Amino acid sequence: MSALVAPATGADIAELRQLYYAVYGPHYPAGLGTDPAEMARLIQDPDSLWLVARCPDTGALAASAAIHGEPGSRIGRLEGLAVHPDHRAGGLAATLTEALCAGMLDSGRLDSVYATVRTVSAGPQRVVARNGFRPLGVLPNAVDLSSRESLALYARHSTGVLERRVPVTEVPAPLLPLLKAVESCLGVSYGDVRATSPLPAAGPGPVERLEMIEAPAFVRRRFHERFPDTAGWFYPLHTPNVLLTPDDGRFEVYAYLNRTGGYCSLLTAHPDPAAAADHLEPVTRALTRAGAGYVEALVPLAHHQALSAFLAQGFVAGALYPAMRADGDGFHDYVVLSRTTEQIDFRGVVVEPPLQPYLDCYLSAWASTYLPTLEVAS
Repeated sequence: MSALVAPATGADIAELRQLYYAVYGPHYPAGLGTDPAEMARLIQDPDSLWLVARCPDTGALAASAAIHGEPGSRIGRLEGLAVHPDHRAGGLAATLTEALCAGMLDSGRLDSVYATVRTVSAGPQRVVARNGFRPLGVLPNAVDLSSRESLALYARHSTGVLERRVPVTEVPAPLLPLLKAVESCLGVSYGDVRATSPLPAAGPGPVERLEMIEAPAFVRRRFHERFPDTAGWFYPLHTPNVLLTPDDGRFEVYAYLNRTGGYCSLLTAHPDPAAAADHLEPVTRALTRAGAGYVEALVPLAHHQALSAFLAQGFVAGALYPAMRADGDGFHDYVVLSRTTEQIDFRGVVVEPPLQPYLDCYLSAWASTYLPTLEVAS
C-alpha cells in the first residue's frame, strides 16, 4: 500500500489511542499510546519525531511510529511501532522506520537510535534489521503485556560513531562471551580487552529498612538538585519517579518504576553509585514488592567495580550497547544488566539467527549465576 506519511498532530490522538488498543489490547505499558497528555507532549517535542501513515483511499490511520529524543542528548529511541491488523504485510512498519531514521539519524541530529522489539514473532526483528538496526542483546522478562515477555535490543548508529569508541582494558570474565557476540554481530573488536575475575563484594553495612518514596514531582525535583547535569548519571530517556533510602539517609537510589509493564530501571545513586552498590539486594527486594518483576541497570563497560557489584547480586548481562554515550570526541560502551524474580520461559521466544548468539550467552550466564556447580567426589 502506498500510504500517506506525515507527522502526527494533536488531532490524531483519539485515532492513535484506538490504533494502539487494536494492536496491543488494554495492556500497552507506554504513555505514547494511552495517555493523551503524554502523547500531546511528544507530538510537540522538538527533540522527537512522530510519524503516522494513512490509507490513501479512506484516510484511515494505518500505522504509527516515533523516535523519542531528549534535550542535550544525541541518542534516541524508536518506539510505538504499530500497524493496524487490517494493514499488515504492506510494508508500513519499514516505511515509517526508514522515514524516521532519515529525519533523525541520517540527518545528523542523533548519533544512534535504539529499539526494544518483541520476540513473540520474527516480524519486529526483521523490520528493524531491514532498516539498518543490528542486535545488541536480549532482555528476558522485560515487560508484562498480556503475559511476561522478553525483548530484544537493537540499535542503528550514524556513520563513523562505532569507530570512535573509547577503549576498555579489562572487564569481569563473565562478560567476555557477550563481548564476543557483539564482535561477531557488529564487526567491532574487543581483542585487546583482558578478562579478569570480578572484584570481591564488600560486606554491606546494616540496612534496617528502606523507605520508598513515590511522589514523582518531588523525586524529579530532588533528582535534579542532586544531579544538575548528566555528568553524574546517564540513563537516556528515563526520568526517575521513585526514590529509595535507608532510615539514616546515607544514600539515595533513584529509579523509574512502571507498574503497568511490571519493570524498573535503576538510574543512579547519591552521593555516588558506589554508596548503594553493596545494598543492591534490599533495593531489588523493595522494588519487587512494589511490582517490578524485572529490574535493570545500565553500567559503563569501563566500570569494573560497578559491574562486579551487580554480578555479585545476581544481575545477569543480557546486552551490550557499543558507543552509547558521547564523551568529547569519543563514545563509551554500556552493559545492560537485569534481574528478574519471575520464571523465565523461553519456549515462546522467536529469535532470528543474528540474535541467537545473545540468547545463548544469556542462558549460559544465567545458569552460571543461579544453578549450583555439581562436584563429584571419588
